[in-house]
Amino acid sequence: MSAQYVSRYEARVDLVRNALRELSDLDAKTAQDVAVRVVHVLDHLPESIR
Repeated sequence: MSAQYVSRYEARVDLVRNALRELSDLDAKTAQDVAVRVVHVLDHLPESIR
């Protein structure tokens, strides 16, 4: 049994998606779409704003 590789990006999307599912009534597809968008926005914020 070997561990499956999960990229940092995928881990961040999973974290956001799971939070959205826990805290809202979003379905899985919508939560995934929003999570991808949130991670994208966070990744592109200037360092001075983070």
